[in-house]
Amino acid sequence: MAKWVYKFEEGRASMRNLLGGKGCNLAEMTYLGLPIPQGFTITTEACTEYHKNNNALTQEMEDQILEDLTWLEGINGKKFGDVNDPLLVSVRSGARVSMPGMMDTILNLGLNDVAVEGFAKKTNNPRFAYDSYRRFIQMFSDVVMGVPKSLFEKEIDALKAKKGVKYDIDLDTDDMKSLIATFKQIYKDNQHEDFPQDAKTQLFEAVRAVFRSWDNPRAIVYRRMNDIPGDWGTAVNVQTMVFGNMGNTSGTGVAFTRNPATGEKGIFGEYLIDAQGEDVVAGVRTPSPISQLEKDLPECYKQFMELATKLENHFHDMQDMEFTIQEGKLYFLQTRNGKRTAQAAIKIACDLVDEGQIDEKEAVCRIEAKSLDQLLHPTFDKDALKAGEVIGHALPASPGAAAGKIYFTAEEAKAAGKGGRGERVVLVRLETSPEDIEGMHASEGILTARGGMTSHAAVVARGMGTCCVSGCTELKVDEEKKVCELGGYTFHEGDYISLDGNTGNIYKGDIKTVPASTNTGDFGRIMGWADKYRKLRVRTNADTPADAANAVRLGAEGIGLCRTEHMFFNEDRIPKIRRMILSDTVEEREAALNQLIPFQKGDFKAMYKALEGRPMVVRYLDPPLHEFVPKTEEDMEQLAKDMNLSVEEVKTRCDELHEFNPMMGHRGCRLAVTYPEIAKMQTRAVMEAAIEVNAEEGYSIEPDIMIPLVGEVKELKFVKDVVVETAEAVKKEKNSDIKYHIGTMIEIPRAALTADKIAQEAEFFSFGTNDLTQMTFGFSRDDAGKFLESYYQNKIYEFDPFAKLDQEGVGQLVQMAVEKGRKTRPDLHCGICGEHGGDPSTIDFCHRVGLDYVSCSPFRVPIARLAAAQAAINNEKN
Repeated sequence: MAKWVYKFEEGRASMRNLLGGKGCNLAEMTYLGLPIPQGFTITTEACTEYHKNNNALTQEMEDQILEDLTWLEGINGKKFGDVNDPLLVSVRSGARVSMPGMMDTILNLGLNDVAVEGFAKKTNNPRFAYDSYRRFIQMFSDVVMGVPKSLFEKEIDALKAKKGVKYDIDLDTDDMKSLIATFKQIYKDNQHEDFPQDAKTQLFEAVRAVFRSWDNPRAIVYRRMNDIPGDWGTAVNVQTMVFGNMGNTSGTGVAFTRNPATGEKGIFGEYLIDAQGEDVVAGVRTPSPISQLEKDLPECYKQFMELATKLENHFHDMQDMEFTIQEGKLYFLQTRNGKRTAQAAIKIACDLVDEGQIDEKEAVCRIEAKSLDQLLHPTFDKDALKAGEVIGHALPASPGAAAGKIYFTAEEAKAAGKGGRGERVVLVRLETSPEDIEGMHASEGILTARGGMTSHAAVVARGMGTCCVSGCTELKVDEEKKVCELGGYTFHEGDYISLDGNTGNIYKGDIKTVPASTNTGDFGRIMGWADKYRKLRVRTNADTPADAANAVRLGAEGIGLCRTEHMFFNEDRIPKIRRMILSDTVEEREAALNQLIPFQKGDFKAMYKALEGRPMVVRYLDPPLHEFVPKTEEDMEQLAKDMNLSVEEVKTRCDELHEFNPMMGHRGCRLAVTYPEIAKMQTRAVMEAAIEVNAEEGYSIEPDIMIPLVGEVKELKFVKDVVVETAEAVKKEKNSDIKYHIGTMIEIPRAALTADKIAQEAEFFSFGTNDLTQMTFGFSRDDAGKFLESYYQNKIYEFDPFAKLDQEGVGQLVQMAVEKGRKTRPDLHCGICGEHGGDPSTIDFCHRVGLDYVSCSPFRVPIARLAAAQAAINNEKN
């Protein structure tokens, strides 16, 4: 018989995959003897089985849950469902990796109309008992049955307004009874049945709801953003309730052993007196700093500090802890390695090395590679900031700078921001909730009127690396009217506002930003360790000297992809390429191309100088010619005049160049097969540039010439022969013995399948995984976004194959090409230059299949360096 349920005392931290992060840490804390409300964990395997079993618990699972429930009754001396002194439990999710706010929790489970009366008498605290029951009805209705949370919040707000009070705690016992009656009616109106009174029915429904929540829309989006496989599942933790809402000697809080925004050592957190845990993270009330606990409940504070230190020393990492104090007694509800900003992660990792808790390799692996993106985001220009008008100040919840247009809903932010219309967006909300994740992800910054440093907005923003300022109590937000007021100003949707996540300042208008500085201090130490342990080289994709210089500043070891077509679109060059395209004879085309040589050579020289002798792979002209032809009537008239043609002739020739499917049309090496003079011009430009820069700067540059879109070895040889003939002629003219290398981009499945033959002519392979993915899947990355959402919802795909390499299909082609190519040419150099080159999971794959380097956009170079080191370290362990 399979074991689906484990008591906390039966587990250990090593059982994370089975018990989930929360369950294994509760087990470990039980082992350490910490004050833990006892309970049991229903495993991640049970979740997977539940989904396979048509979203149903098996009889075996239910029996084991009831068996451990009986055990829990015994150690608490209370009966589940008892009407006089009921055992109440919480039901919480707990995946392998922390997914804050993405899945669901139910508190106070086990109460009903009769038990609440006994509970009130037993605790001698009627207000607390009825408050607990109304919370349970609201959570159960929302989480388990899908009754909109807003229906309940509206009634609470209406009652507070009627009584003229500000907070929930200002409502009395009679108010709670009134809300219970209202909430039960809302439930009945929506579900067409009474609120369930049987405790076991409540429990099984809650367990099912947590398992279901693994596949709720926000959890699916979060998994896709954080590379979490859908088949991992979530565990469910059933835990004895302890209550922070029993009066002024009770409370609840969240604390970190180090500052999650800066990494500074020392307890950082906040708590609320007379509250339950959801109140802190939901931002319903703005909490007090943890230091206040020393004044309010000094004995609890002293014990908390001792145990927090014990936990950090045991786990050798910064801990994020949830705790509850019930009538003066401290309980830990959970601990986990805390979410942190990249800045904090780097400082904490370096400090832990200095403290002797971890070594350099562990420090490198402790930092999420993608998170480094946070450090590379702009900060405010100092002069612009001085001139800026501060209109408010709140909690600096997530560092960085953000300036953008105000939007008041997640849907509008998503439509306007990153991935939508491309506007810079600041999402302004009373408070955020898990449903807002896509809008938060699309925003440059987030501003909330409610919530503290551990609110949903703060935690999720830090994880995303998004600037966030929270708990701005002076901010008045009317989300329905799309207007807010702050600092004496009224802002409407589309108005600009600026946020400083480092100070908490809020500024009127759009303040200029500047690039962040890196490669110093702790960042430099981490990057140094990463470079020490990685095997893969890291290059950049760059087409301008500025991009090349920036990439070198960020640690790039050369250029893995220089797209030469980007050099033709300047105003002084595009007419010449158009003349070439519309020319009738080779002589006319050569004449037009010869005018481009000085421009192309000048660009190459500037790139080589910016690289300071580092290598550069130059990809020859790739896009179809129709991308260069004039689109406007004015440009057509000018071209007709320049070439002594009629406008109608120009229009006709431009129309003839149009292709139905240019992705698979007349492009790449096919252009050089049809027009060898293009390859001749580019070869002359790159060879002359390298020879001249070597002479001027004393470098030893050896040009790497990449012929794109090859699918047949004969076409590669045809173009290669043209390149070699021209290159040798240039060497002779310049009296140079410069070496050069000719390779190809593997971006057609046939090239991967015949890589052993391709390698007869190619000295290096560079995998263009953008096109290789398009051709392997058979859909365009420009159009796939229109239907991929349906594939995510139906679990056909878990991620965008253009953002993260499909290792099973496309990856198999890459691996095959490397193996076959090196059988022909053992010294074959192989790299990747598609957008996947900056994705950590793809970099791990590249390390495993033996590539020599990855190439990515300049700002992703540090990410790639760190990910390459993590790949080397982790694969060494395995």
